[in-house]
Amino acid sequence: MRGANAWAPVCLLLAAATQLSRQQSPERPVFTCGGILTGESGFIGSEGFPGVYPPNSKCTWKITVPEGKVVVLNFRFIDLESDNLCRYDFVDVYNGHANGQRIGRFCGTFRPGALVSSGNKMMVQMISDANTAGNGFMAMFSAAEPNERGDQYCGGLLDRPSGSFKTPNWPDRDYPAGVTCVWHIVAPKNQLIELKFEKFDVERDNYCRYDYVAVFNGGEVNDARRIGKYCGDIAPIYVFNSFMRNELLIQFLSDLSLTADGFIGHYKFRPKKLPTTTEQPVTTTFPVTTGLKPTVALCQQKCRRTGTLEGNYCSSDFVLAGTVITTITRDGSLHATVSIINIYKEGNLAIQQAGKNMSARLTVVCKQCPLLRRGLNYIIMGQVGEDGRGKIMPNSFIMMFKTKNQKLLDALKNKQC
Repeated sequence: MRGANAWAPVCLLLAAATQLSRQQSPERPVFTCGGILTGESGFIGSEGFPGVYPPNSKCTWKITVPEGKVVVLNFRFIDLESDNLCRYDFVDVYNGHANGQRIGRFCGTFRPGALVSSGNKMMVQMISDANTAGNGFMAMFSAAEPNERGDQYCGGLLDRPSGSFKTPNWPDRDYPAGVTCVWHIVAPKNQLIELKFEKFDVERDNYCRYDYVAVFNGGEVNDARRIGKYCGDIAPIYVFNSFMRNELLIQFLSDLSLTADGFIGHYKFRPKKLPTTTEQPVTTTFPVTTGLKPTVALCQQKCRRTGTLEGNYCSSDFVLAGTVITTITRDGSLHATVSIINIYKEGNLAIQQAGKNMSARLTVVCKQCPLLRRGLNYIIMGQVGEDGRGKIMPNSFIMMFKTKNQKLLDALKNKQC
């Protein structure tokens, strides 16, 4: 049961929204399922807000501000069905109107910081399942100049031959909690992007679950592959090789707890043939396997793991311990989602994050070889396909995860392959 005082902030927000729209109508704003919104500013909200949002709905809002400006979205209130992975009811925010990079997914009562598009368009989409549990959301959008948004905002389009990007408040004080920033770097078609962090200090965590910087190979398209995720105080350095696209997306996210100094990064465009440098850069030439299709011959092999944990570590693209939370059989393969307990070797595996919880999608090429059962904990070693999904072959090394394995796995994490 929600206490009466929980409505106080909602009433205040509705009063503000009503005041803004009073010139058009004396009534309080009515929020419908989706819409097309244009102009310098405005409000969007879930259908019927502040009443309970309807079940089984999909609502899309397309926001356009004047050309040459960017969209800044501030959630004033959010109360959706809570789930660690935001699988049931959630709000997605995208750059652009179609095939845009997703800036973030939100559920529960977590209210993110200001979200900024890289151009003058943004799309917000809310999806609910058959069961609802909350009063929805209300957010305000406004137009801002790309380079004059003040310290509280960050992100945007970077298309000059060289430039810098930094966390809010840099270098005067720590970055704020609850911030999401997305920088979209676009080079000419015949050039590459060199990226370097001069200073770097983001809340430390072994798996970068709380505050982090993620770098994606690609831009607006939603299938851009994540190159890596970083936190702590060791600055990553990149020189991107010829297989990379001419676009990069850099995402910074801070949760609602600890913060740190933040970072400043620099980029510049280079011709495709990079000159040799005396400095040894960290490159992004991760081993990637091609997509594998199950065949009758492959799936008739004996379903038997070989070797040991130690012996299979270096030959595997990724190594993790996790709980199988969903399984579905499709096209002769088993598609599973694994909630990650610990990850010991990430490689190029695409990892989804919702709050402090991480998950990965795996394909068992021969659906029952090896066998993964929902609800059980496993140590899983495998390869990674071009789509970033884990590939589990009949001879992949998989075993039940037990606490006694933890010490050995921690030791393997520091192993030099």
